[in-house]
Amino acid sequence: MRMILLGPPGSGKGTQAKLLSERRKLVHVGTGDILREAARLGTPQGKLAEPYIRAGQLVPDALVNDLVNERFQRSDRPEQFVMDGYPRTLAQAHAFDVALRQQHLSLDRVIFVVVADEILVQRMSGRWSCPKCKATYHLVNNPPRQPGICDECGTALFQRPDDKEETVRERLRQYHQNTVDLIPYYKSRGLLRDVSGEGGIDEVYGRIERVLDR
Repeated sequence: MRMILLGPPGSGKGTQAKLLSERRKLVHVGTGDILREAARLGTPQGKLAEPYIRAGQLVPDALVNDLVNERFQRSDRPEQFVMDGYPRTLAQAHAFDVALRQQHLSLDRVIFVVVADEILVQRMSGRWSCPKCKATYHLVNNPPRQPGICDECGTALFQRPDDKEETVRERLRQYHQNTVDLIPYYKSRGLLRDVSGEGGIDEVYGRIERVLDR
């Protein structure tokens, strides 16, 4: 199985990609991991990507394409894989097609994890963390016993800048802007299947498995 897992920030696609990797014996290719590894190793591409990673900005298409292409040209290239976080744009999708053709590989399926924006905003903007013991909470799903205070160590909780509502909405706006052409592109090739990302982790995973087994 060679597949792409698409979905907006907070949709849980990273969690589902890990489960697919474990249960279906697929290589989990996360572009975030590829970028961080390249930056850590100090490769030419890693040095170019590092400022974007530090600033929390999207890395330019050409640079991401180079890194993914490099990964598939290695001797340990993945034959069966689930892509997580790539492609994000139509230009990246075209580049990935070229990279796969060069390795005589083809895609079997593209799964689009669908979650309404308001649910995503609630999921992400409700997250708070403890700076001391690293415990995490959610104001709706897992609130602390005392508002704003960690249950474990009594430290005041904080919210990451990425989880603030205005930031979450901007991230979603950028996501929709970048992927507006990506969804119909894979649908026109008969590869795309929509799966609801609402509900529990195992519930969503079950939906993905049923789509893959058809």
